[in-house]
Amino acid sequence: MLKPVLRRLDQFSFLSKLRTALTFCFHAIPDAKPLRTFAGIALACLLPLATGALAADSGAAGFATKAAQAYMIEAATGTVLLAKNEDQGFSPASLAKLMTMDLVFDAVTKGQITFDTEYPVSEYAWRTGGAPSRTATMFASLKSRVRVEDLIKGVAIQGANDSCIILAEGMAGSEQQFAVSMTRRARELGMEKAEFGNSTGLPDGKSKVTAREMVTLATALQQSYPNLYPYFAQPDFEWNKIFQRNRNPLLGLDLGADGLATGFTEGEGYSIVASVERDGRRLFLALAGIASDKERTEEAKRVLEWGLTAFENRQIFAENEVIGAASVYGGTSRTVDLVAKAPVSVYIPISNPDRLSARIIYRWPLTAPVTPDTQAGTLRIFAGSRLLREVPLYTVQAVGEGSLSSRAVDAMLELGESLLFSWLWEKSAPG
Repeated sequence: MLKPVLRRLDQFSFLSKLRTALTFCFHAIPDAKPLRTFAGIALACLLPLATGALAADSGAAGFATKAAQAYMIEAATGTVLLAKNEDQGFSPASLAKLMTMDLVFDAVTKGQITFDTEYPVSEYAWRTGGAPSRTATMFASLKSRVRVEDLIKGVAIQGANDSCIILAEGMAGSEQQFAVSMTRRARELGMEKAEFGNSTGLPDGKSKVTAREMVTLATALQQSYPNLYPYFAQPDFEWNKIFQRNRNPLLGLDLGADGLATGFTEGEGYSIVASVERDGRRLFLALAGIASDKERTEEAKRVLEWGLTAFENRQIFAENEVIGAASVYGGTSRTVDLVAKAPVSVYIPISNPDRLSARIIYRWPLTAPVTPDTQAGTLRIFAGSRLLREVPLYTVQAVGEGSLSSRAVDAMLELGESLLFSWLWEKSAPG
């Protein structure tokens, strides 16, 4: 029963192809059958190619932020540059307005509404988010009608609460119903924890997001609506003869910032979601739980500058380069090659690269017949214990259904491997 293990080890020992002076370990970990992941299936490690030891927890792991929650990625590769309590929930405050903008941008893009569509200013919108509210407002007049484009400017530039409510009521009939759509849209974007109770982020005891989710949302806004996203960077907006500057404190700091929003919640502190683009690099950042407005600006600037200057892009695999192989049972071949559809790159610290490791995760075993160009697994790349990025992997060749005798042999091998790896799992399980 050891032969399948050794064969699997050989399949994934691709380290000789690595052309970087990095420590790179590779794990092939098929998904569990039935529902758990076998541990210790295969492991191949390459000692450092460069002279001198490489610290496993250096670089990004040594960078500290004052924020209680933080998450930052490089957009082109999806590499996670900073993560701290990134899945811990906090009240979004005005960051919730980014989800309001996503729904509005989506409706405009699909032609469901236009820039010239007009919505009325209800008394609820006026009192809750307008001049009487003493909150961020565009000062829309009671019982007037406002064009959608002007309402978008009110939200994106001024963070106006009245603009949000007017849009919510106009598009969904009520702010409550609009909030239901906000949470539903969050799930569509992969924001599994986010909850929205209103369109503004004003305290409601219900709304919650995470730093990771806010980066997901910011990324979607920039990538899905390139023609509408620039509203976030407009420097000012005047409505009802009242001139107001953009509330984003990063726009004038020569960082390359071009969005998105800030927030504050009593008892939880100050937050920000930001995007910068400089020298061909775009970063998305979410920070929350910061002590003051001034510290929020300083910390966001410091983190973004670090992200822009302390990393370099390193390609690990070329487009369509074979990364590994997955076991196939009952087929004319017992393995199928796996590739990524685009070059696989990560951002690593320039001065002291982290130790990289990778795992292929797939449903074990694949069953013949297997067709080419089918997503069959995922490549997960780590720096130390930090997950940097996930890349879908696709089958290269077709594997037809094998003969009756070969299927019988494979069934015996599958049974043997299942018993062996179940034993390994039980031995390694905690407690």
